[in-house]
Amino acid sequence: MTSTHTQLPYEYYSLPFCLPKNRTFIYKSENLGEVLRGDRIVNTPYEVQMAESVNCRLLCHSPKNPINWNEEDSQKVASRIRHEYFVHLLVDNLPCATKIVNPETSEIQYEHGYRLGGLDGGSIYINNHLKLVLLYHTHNEETYRVVGFEVEAMSIDYTQLTFSDDDTCSFPDHPKRQLVNEQSGTRLFFTYSVEWRKSEVSWASRWDIYLGMSDVQIHWFSIINSLVVVFFLSGILTMIMVRTLRRDIARYNADEGPDEAIEETGWKLVHGDVFRPPKYSRVFAAVIGSGIQIFFMALITIFFAMLGMLSPASRGALMTAAIFLYVFMGLIAGYFSARLYKTMKGREWKRAAFLTATLYPALVFGTCIFLNFFIWGKHSSGAVPFGTMLSLLCMWFGISLPLVYLGYYFGFRKQPFQHPVRTNQIPRQVPDQLWYMNPLLR
Repeated sequence: MTSTHTQLPYEYYSLPFCLPKNRTFIYKSENLGEVLRGDRIVNTPYEVQMAESVNCRLLCHSPKNPINWNEEDSQKVASRIRHEYFVHLLVDNLPCATKIVNPETSEIQYEHGYRLGGLDGGSIYINNHLKLVLLYHTHNEETYRVVGFEVEAMSIDYTQLTFSDDDTCSFPDHPKRQLVNEQSGTRLFFTYSVEWRKSEVSWASRWDIYLGMSDVQIHWFSIINSLVVVFFLSGILTMIMVRTLRRDIARYNADEGPDEAIEETGWKLVHGDVFRPPKYSRVFAAVIGSGIQIFFMALITIFFAMLGMLSPASRGALMTAAIFLYVFMGLIAGYFSARLYKTMKGREWKRAAFLTATLYPALVFGTCIFLNFFIWGKHSSGAVPFGTMLSLLCMWFGISLPLVYLGYYFGFRKQPFQHPVRTNQIPRQVPDQLWYMNPLLR
């Protein structure tokens, strides 16, 4: 269950729903990305047979024994409904979607999952009846493939249901809603129906409904025209700046007289101090190396995502790929950080390598652990398990740290970067700032 208001996912059985038969919970093995996202895939008591429709069936308990939620359970369910939580079901690895039709434009849109409930004035109701609409495609007369999964959620008061001898149920066309009573508890039934519909959507295109855009009126001509203008103006400005800088750099590197130096104004006054090594060169090299590591990780991840190699059918694959790429990009981070550190006349490359490998990950890992305590306190499935933390630590110190040291070893043996202008031996004196120019007052 997820919500856009709290950003805290919860496991399906965190609420008192119907339990599977014999109370046997079967959790699907998940990858690293799914665990970090808070996905917990578990079996449910819904029974769905291929191409067999069901009119109305009781999910659990018996017609004479409805579910009784106490005050605590009712308050927990009501709190989730107020925060607009959505429940996500899966059939054949395909997530459910709720169809929404705009009455004015007749445009069809889809929401991921189905709403747990809603508000009716000052009352809260729960969607306790699900109509599972399954779309199938027939490759031949014997092969059926699920190509769509829609859910129509309804709220039906338990007094509106009538049961027959074969455990089937029925309800009127406009039933009264099942309200959640937070003061005295709630009595209710959970029911469901299954409807199979034939579809012309092929197996390869069944994810298009989740990836499609709701607004397809894209003004491609305006976008291309704007991009051409931006690139053209950027090219002209780049040519002007490069020619100007080349002329200034050539003059700076030549022997210039005192009169020429006096004529300089603005940023040109500090051209001889720009490439002076900073005070904390190790920290500067570590920050630049971490930025290069993140840049290459994002670039490669976006490239493979554009090629369609990270399919939405593999939940968590994008995050898993990003984490592994970040770990292995430690080699590139160490190489460029070492060359920069050597350019700044650094000597203690081993300490600089350790700082590059630990500065940014330590900040992120420490922040995540701090926030994880609050998520644990909320009993959310988004809390990272202790075993997953150990796995991340092993990847950090077992793969990323040695690769950063290896990159530093090769990078420090290379020649340092060449500065375009010479650095003055005597630093330029910085005038004292007035009191109102203090950074704290800006």
